[in-house]
Amino acid sequence: MKSKRGGLRQTLFAAIALLSGVASAAAGSAGSSAVEPVEVSARPIAEFHISHADKQFGPLEFVGGLEMTSPTRDFGALSAFRFLKAGSDFIGVADTGFWFFGTVVRDADNRPSGIQNFRMQQMVNEAGRAIDEKWEVDAEGLAVKDGVATVGFERDHHVAQFKIDPADMKASFKQLDFLVPARELRQNRGFETVTHANANGQHEGGLVVVSEKSLDKAGNIYAAIIEGPHKGVFTVKRNGDFDITDGAFLPDGDLLLLERSFSMARGVKMRLRRIYGESVEKGAVADGPVLLEADMGYQIDNMEGLDVWTRNDGALMVSLISDDNHSILQRNLYLEFILHQD
Repeated sequence: MKSKRGGLRQTLFAAIALLSGVASAAAGSAGSSAVEPVEVSARPIAEFHISHADKQFGPLEFVGGLEMTSPTRDFGALSAFRFLKAGSDFIGVADTGFWFFGTVVRDADNRPSGIQNFRMQQMVNEAGRAIDEKWEVDAEGLAVKDGVATVGFERDHHVAQFKIDPADMKASFKQLDFLVPARELRQNRGFETVTHANANGQHEGGLVVVSEKSLDKAGNIYAAIIEGPHKGVFTVKRNGDFDITDGAFLPDGDLLLLERSFSMARGVKMRLRRIYGESVEKGAVADGPVLLEADMGYQIDNMEGLDVWTRNDGALMVSLISDDNHSILQRNLYLEFILHQD
């Protein structure tokens, strides 16, 4: 039986479809593009399964999480993030056209306990002016490598690169060819996954992009390898009514995808799916098994961002964040798991 809290949250989620678009469009203020320090309060989450003490969910072991709140108007709509320092300093993008930076703080048992030094900066154009039109800066996907952030944008579909400077992010210095025909990309279903393949794998560290829900005639999801020796378009097999919201490559070359499903009747669901690395190739239909599926009986929300990193003790970690759409009915969550490989 679901907890009363889970049932209440499911009822509240039924209103999101009506409110989230309006709330997101209203967020983000015109004017300065200066870096803005943001006060973030974080309530630790000890149980992933609400009112249950179990920690193991298939190959994933729940470590801990945070529910983040802030009085700052621009805080929220967190779409994607990547760690700049494993498990600590991070960079991210909000779909309202903001960069964000911060640090995950840990307790004596190495569980997340808070967020420090959180900052936000509005994205700017070539003239250094803040971009206020959401359709121009609907940032959804993010990859980082060698001091460069690569961002996938929806609505005005493009993939752009930026030099990482937490003190002063500038305009994009390069636009990338994402290979998928633009006519095949749905307005609000573009590239939510932007990630680098493994440096020693077949794609030699090249960028891979996966759309949220831009479907081919067979009902599979458009994706592409846009860098490296084997560039080309491929698709990911759509499994049920789940859409893809982020992804990152695992050390063995498999691609871990974060997926989301929503309906007015049952609320939101989250899923992690492991795509076989050898199926990520030009012309292929990539597929793989589901590792975890969770509904509103669990501590989830609109899960949008994912990163994979290695802890000091060698544990392979998976971190997730949610996008609250600037809605009072939703939450900004950070969740952390160990992915056991045996």
